[in-house]
Amino acid sequence: MKYIFLVTVAFVLIYLIKLVNRKKIKKIKMNPKRFQLWNEILEKEVRFFHNLNNNEKDIFLDRVLKFLNSVKVTPVNVEISESDKLLIGASAIIPVFAFPKWEYLYLDEIIVYQSSFNERYDTNSKDNNILGMVGSGVMSNTMILSLKALRHGFENERDKMNTAIHEFVHLIDKQDGIIDGVPSALLESNYIVPWLELINKEIDDITNDKSDIRDYGAYNKSEFFSIASEYFFERPILMERKHPELFKFMNRIYDRTPKMRRAKKRK
Repeated sequence: MKYIFLVTVAFVLIYLIKLVNRKKIKKIKMNPKRFQLWNEILEKEVRFFHNLNNNEKDIFLDRVLKFLNSVKVTPVNVEISESDKLLIGASAIIPVFAFPKWEYLYLDEIIVYQSSFNERYDTNSKDNNILGMVGSGVMSNTMILSLKALRHGFENERDKMNTAIHEFVHLIDKQDGIIDGVPSALLESNYIVPWLELINKEIDDITNDKSDIRDYGAYNKSEFFSIASEYFFERPILMERKHPELFKFMNRIYDRTPKMRRAKKRK
């Protein structure tokens, strides 16, 4: 009974937060000084941005600005900097950069906690092992991120992990209305069956300890897609060497081939 009460309270509180935040988002205004600051931050913190040419960087910055002006970012008991917001924006744009008209249909707000949390959105419990999630039900159209995990995803470029990108990939997967590991919005229908066959093969390899893809990728097809996408954007060269077929599919899904060629020049 106590558990049900706490869960109910948690949902009510989050609902109230969302209700308050339905007010018009305060728009970020761009000027030359802020443009230069954003450029410097992304150049330093985001390898994907560093690998773009100057024209692409301008486009990337413009799309990050539009994203942050369309989605509410709400910190809960934590302070977030402009740099943190930029990392969130970069995480949103990186996987869909090849698609200039892309909009996330199932996202209105991103709630940011200091660290991990549990399914009841409690950050002080022993079972608080969640770093990010895409909400459902009353939390529909909401993403929750750990600030610590967000920063770590860009600080460590070699661990094949980026929590924020992982969650945005779930939203890409959800663009057709269901999170099932098949990004129908980006993948042509004639490639869906081969993609599912490849996922099954890769999950078998993970299960049999024959893969360097994280174990959680074997949990289900949607988690495999997100975890494989983290790998792809963090360590594309390594993925191409160890998982050439998967790498080709990721290039097809994200239309990333020219960008990956540039990334190879900068190991």
